[in-house]
Amino acid sequence: MASGSRPAGRAAAHARAGEGRPGDQSGAAAIAPPGLSLRANTLWMAGGQALRAGVQFLYFALIARALGSEQYGAFIAVTALIGILAPFASWGSGNLLIKHVARTPALFPTYWGSALLVTGLSSLLLTALVLGAAQFALPVGLPALLIVLIAVSDLGFARLLDLSGQAFQAYDLLSRTSALQLLLAVLRLVAAAALGLSGLPPSALSWAGLYLAASALSAGIGLWWVRRELGWGPLQVSPVLREFREGGAFALSLSAQSIYNDVDKTMLARLVSTEAAGVYAAGYRVIDAMFTPVRSLIYAAYARFFRVGQEGIARALAFALRLIPRALGFGILAAGAVVVAAPAIPLVFGEDFRPSVAVAQWLAPLLILRPLHYFFSDTLTSSGYQTERSALQFGVAGLNVLSNLYLIPRFGVQGAVWSSLLCDLTLLVLAAALVGWKRRLERQRPALAGDS
Repeated sequence: MASGSRPAGRAAAHARAGEGRPGDQSGAAAIAPPGLSLRANTLWMAGGQALRAGVQFLYFALIARALGSEQYGAFIAVTALIGILAPFASWGSGNLLIKHVARTPALFPTYWGSALLVTGLSSLLLTALVLGAAQFALPVGLPALLIVLIAVSDLGFARLLDLSGQAFQAYDLLSRTSALQLLLAVLRLVAAAALGLSGLPPSALSWAGLYLAASALSAGIGLWWVRRELGWGPLQVSPVLREFREGGAFALSLSAQSIYNDVDKTMLARLVSTEAAGVYAAGYRVIDAMFTPVRSLIYAAYARFFRVGQEGIARALAFALRLIPRALGFGILAAGAVVVAAPAIPLVFGEDFRPSVAVAQWLAPLLILRPLHYFFSDTLTSSGYQTERSALQFGVAGLNVLSNLYLIPRFGVQGAVWSSLLCDLTLLVLAAALVGWKRRLERQRPALAGDS
């Protein structure tokens, strides 16, 4: 794989012209094409995420009908376990890329090449770790090949695709980020259709092989597009190692999100049955699809948070408070839509998933809680408090595991629902309190400096 810092395509034209960005203090030529406004980026992400959600819904319907709740539950149990470890495959290098390139675009080659190498090496180590953890966390009897196929897909190829999207996100080019996310969904839809037409046995293992093929192809296209538009970079570990602690904090934060979003599916499979995990996952999938408009706004605002966060948490909070009303409005409308439309779930996914109707309705309040805690959490990250955010999220992740250990054996799927609602509410309250505390501390510093 070639290394170097040569910008390409439209990025090269801007590099030759010596055009920089606000906040670029390096004096070096920026290699970015011009970014889009927050409104334009939000519209691009909303459109792309809406299409992606629709496509995901179609392939989920195909897979759910083909596999049934038991086999689908087995697949979801493995993906949920791997999702906890997936952020460590890149060690926060994609977030470091966004942070530095959003402020100083000329740093792109340095952090891009480092992110690629770190992800490639870490994904190999984590695949072996997953195989060991599976013996304790997953139901007995799942094929090792199933775990390997999903691990290679989600720890390797899917992470490389994420990095490609983050490269464009750093430059506020979310039309490209959105297109890459849609690409993966489309290729998985093709794979789901192929499962039904190929004559392969409708099992979790068959689907895992096609799932891996879709991830590999999308990652290859993403890397090619980044090289064409933005260039490449030297493959070296040192840039990420220099910020090992902050990269680890990003990884811990994302892993914590995976724990309190997905570990309940793995625990349901282990403590109750793969069928229960499949029923719960189907209801959760509906909530995830309805979160699309808010997720689009979160993606669109992320790089901009780092720019305003340079000036302190008060500026970052002011930016968040401008975004929260529209996100909260989307969340309330989406929650109402879930309650009304959930009875259609068995018509789409099959009769195996009739219990998912109640699951989706019980989980609907998440659509109101999550916009709030995401923006408070991004306020912390962009202001230099990622370590504190990670500690907070891991505390909530621990609460999620403990509450699931107590509730799932006693109440099954409904216990997982209660645990999820409890943890999201706890995260909202604690994130808001931490933002308020850090803001008060920053306000006191000038006064203390004046007194001295």
